[in-house]
Amino acid sequence: MKDANAAAAEERRREHVRAFRASRTHIHIIVDSCGDFDPDVAEALGVEVIGFPYVIDGQEHIDDLFQEISAHEFYDAMRHGAHPTTSAVTPGRYYEIFKAAAEKGKPTIYLAFTEALSSSVNAAREAAKMVREEYPGFEIYVIDNLCPSGAAQLLAIEAVHQANQGASVEDLVAWIEEARHYVHGYFTLENFDALARGGRIPASAASLGGKLDIKPELYYDPSGALGFKRMCRGRKKALRAIVEDFRTMSDGERSMPIGIITADAEKDGDWLEALLRREPGCEDIPIVRSSVSPVIGSHVGPGMVALVFWGKDRRESSSLSSRIASKVTSRHNS
Repeated sequence: MKDANAAAAEERRREHVRAFRASRTHIHIIVDSCGDFDPDVAEALGVEVIGFPYVIDGQEHIDDLFQEISAHEFYDAMRHGAHPTTSAVTPGRYYEIFKAAAEKGKPTIYLAFTEALSSSVNAAREAAKMVREEYPGFEIYVIDNLCPSGAAQLLAIEAVHQANQGASVEDLVAWIEEARHYVHGYFTLENFDALARGGRIPASAASLGGKLDIKPELYYDPSGALGFKRMCRGRKKALRAIVEDFRTMSDGERSMPIGIITADAEKDGDWLEALLRREPGCEDIPIVRSSVSPVIGSHVGPGMVALVFWGKDRRESSSLSSRIASKVTSRHNS
């Protein structure tokens, strides 16, 4: 029975990937590995993926969305004490990528990992300026996606769809700059260890949370930074809370794809998907499943489960406490 269910799930995944397959568009779209893409979806969309660098066990790698090693191998190493580190893409590497795009001649848009969590977008802007000076007629736009992890994948899917519908590059840029505010992400972690390592909470609080089986729920705030939503006793309560937030924030939207992203936590992802399928209008909605990539995973650890979806304007749904928290986070990262 389990094998039959797995086979059915894989067939649904393949069907959704086929639905995303894009014709050759007149606009070149670049994304990065921090969008936690399903590699098959990225290939189907025809987008170029820039891999961010990371180091694990003293070896430097480029994030290739688990083509070199599996998600299980990566997260199992973390469970056994490995502490991978990450770094931004350099202006020089961006320059080479953008120069290659300029030589192909298509207008280019780079959906960049949010500035709220990485300085890489500034390196991309610097490189884009250099390439524009070298190729005066080349149109290239660097856009902060404001939505990390799998939310960026949903934004890219719809951006490609808009391009296929004939949007000009100027119209597509305007569409992306508005649409990015309508993609939501809610997620839970297995424990507080990664947050403690990143200095977001004291080690003593992380230890206490583990003893009490408390699971944090976080979300992407309007600036693209991470915000605390609530604490839950137990994993399933945290996953149910995520579905409650989907119910509230999706604003009844049931026509566009949903994403479930996991860090070597497939069973919990399956459980979350089963909960979603019971929601009105979600019985047949495309659900894109993918793994939390090594770069994002280095900061959240094994066990992350995220739900990303289209819904209300995040700028309007942000509470006063969330806006204050966003400012505090921005100061902490600066």
